[in-house]
Amino acid sequence: MRWENLTVESGGNLPRDAALFGADAVTTRTFDTPEFRGITFHEIRAKSIVNRVPGASRMPFEWTVNPYRGCTHACVYCFARKTHSYLDLDTGLGFDSQIVVKVNAPELLRRHLGSRRWLGDHIAMGTNVDCYQRAEGRYQLMPGIIAALRDHANPFSILTKGTLILRDLDLLKQAAAVTEVGISVSVGFTDHELWRTVEPGTPAPERRLDAVRTLSEHGIDCGVLMAPVIPFLGDDPSQLRATVRAIAASGATSVTPLVLHLRPGAREWFMSWLAHHHPYLVRRYERLYAEGAYAPKWYQRRITRQVHELAEEYGIGPTRAGMPRRIPAPVEPAVPEPTQLTLL
Repeated sequence: MRWENLTVESGGNLPRDAALFGADAVTTRTFDTPEFRGITFHEIRAKSIVNRVPGASRMPFEWTVNPYRGCTHACVYCFARKTHSYLDLDTGLGFDSQIVVKVNAPELLRRHLGSRRWLGDHIAMGTNVDCYQRAEGRYQLMPGIIAALRDHANPFSILTKGTLILRDLDLLKQAAAVTEVGISVSVGFTDHELWRTVEPGTPAPERRLDAVRTLSEHGIDCGVLMAPVIPFLGDDPSQLRATVRAIAASGATSVTPLVLHLRPGAREWFMSWLAHHHPYLVRRYERLYAEGAYAPKWYQRRITRQVHELAEEYGIGPTRAGMPRRIPAPVEPAVPEPTQLTLL
């Protein structure tokens, strides 16, 4: 693996040609327990943990923290699959089962937040791979990360499909008392058959919505990123209605729909899955995504309009600027490259 060639992402404190970690700093482990069978963990001591979002990105935040690479959620559409190729790891099954763990993430973050050069900007988590994937149950990096952010009153947001976030409920409440905290849970659909095949390693949609309910009941506003809306499989009006109705019933403060996008790395894996499970849809997808990674603007607008109308009917709406303790809404870019936040 090219461990020694993995350099600091732009914005780190080290020179751009400095390795994030060396090959001699990697400890590889496997655990013979049902939840981790077939998964290999590569424990590393990273040199940088706060990463600047590239200037060309249209994400509504500038800084991220990612304690893991690879994700056992195994979502077939996950855009982050491409990042595994930087380590000479497979972007298909390897992404799902070869997990890089930055075991020193909490101490690195605390040191970074205490630096005189750090200005206390918002930090987003879960926008690359899920920080509450199954690995977090063993490595428990997030309590230390949240505690560091709390102690420095540093605003942050978390996007997750993992119900493990409830373990850290007390820490989140403490942080929310001193700074802005945005929590958003990703639920793109409530169809169980679709969930089992495209998101096999995630908690069921209703369990995620139970987490939304619990967070809300404890005074932590929680929005739902309705992502991805999957063309021809999860976009039927009845499916959209069922999903928005369930989101509203969970007590979510907002719902933001985002249509599936297929970047290189994810596109190949998803299309292979599609050819196996729904071969009759392959040509329709090739036409819909003929112009690139994103569905046509007209399709995205149709889905957004339908979801917003349903949200209004059920008494919720999209995230709006200025609302406290929310993960920022994605900024819609100019045609033809709309932005989608995802774990996915």
